Amino acid sequence: MKFGEFEIGTFVEQEFRLDGGTMFGIIPRSMWERLITPDENNLIPMRANIFVLKAHGKNIMFDAGLGDTLSKREQRVYAAGGVTAMEPGLLSQGLRLEDIDYVVLSHLHTDHAGGAVKQEDGRFVPRFPKARYIISREEWEAATHPDERTAAVYCPDRYYALKDAGRVDLIDADTELFPGVRAVHTGGHTEAHFALKMESGGKKVLYPADIFCTSAHLRVPFVPAADLFPLRSMEVKRKMLPEIIHDEVIVAFDHDTSIPLGTVKEDGKQLTVTAV
Repeated sequence: MKFGEFEIGTFVEQEFRLDGGTMFGIIPRSMWERLITPDENNLIPMRANIFVLKAHGKNIMFDAGLGDTLSKREQRVYAAGGVTAMEPGLLSQGLRLEDIDYVVLSHLHTDHAGGAVKQEDGRFVPRFPKARYIISREEWEAATHPDERTAAVYCPDRYYALKDAGRVDLIDADTELFPGVRAVHTGGHTEAHFALKMESGGKKVLYPADIFCTSAHLRVPFVPAADLFPLRSMEVKRKMLPEIIHDEVIVAFDHDTSIPLGTVKEDGKQLTVTAV
C-alpha cells in the first residue's frame, strides 16, 4: 500500500495462540468471545503480522515475530511450532533478509523480538545480516534484567547476540527515526513500549504494536492482563482513538488474523474497522 512517497507491505511471520482471558484482562469471556472465538483450551488465534516500510530508499521492518529459536517452554506458551515464514514473507514483498536496513523493535517480548535472531553452531546471531536494530534504551534495561513476572517473555541471550554483533541502536522515547517516521513512547504494555507514527503525502499510518494488538482490542478497557501498566494502556488508547478516527489513520494491527491494515469509524458507541 502506497501513501505519499512511502510504501508499506505486510505478511504473516507465524500463527500462534494465547489464552483468551490473558488477552482481554478484566473483560468477561461472554463479551470477548463474540469478537474472537476461543478453542476448547480457551486459546484464541493470533498472528505475528510483520510490516515493512519502504521509505527514503531504506527497507524498515517493524518487529520480527516469534522466529525459529523458540524453547520448548516458549512453544507451549505461544502454542506455536516455531517455524518461521520470514524469508518467504519477505520474498512476497520483493525482498531478502539482506535487504532489510533497519528492524525497529517496539518492545522485546518473544513474539516481537524472537525472530530478530537465528541460531548458528548453537548460538544466537542476527538474522538480518546488514540491519541495525532500533530498541528503546529503557526497554533494553528492562529486558536484560527481567523479574519474576517478565522472565517468561524476555530472553536476554537473544538481545545480547545483537549487541555483541554491534547492531543495536538504543533510542530515547519520542524520537524521529527518519523524516516522517516517529517512535512515540506509549508505555502500558511494557514500561518502555512504543508505537510508530508515519506520515507522507497527507496520509497517516500508525503501528501501535500491542496497544491495539487486534481490531477486537480497540475499546479502551479491552486491555490484556499481560500489560504491566493497564491504566497507562487505557490512557494512551483514550488519547489515540480520536485522532485515529478523525484523521482516518490507517492502523497496522500486529496480531489480527484478518485485518492487518484498517481504518476505524465510530457510530455512537460502536467502533468498526474496515480493511485497507
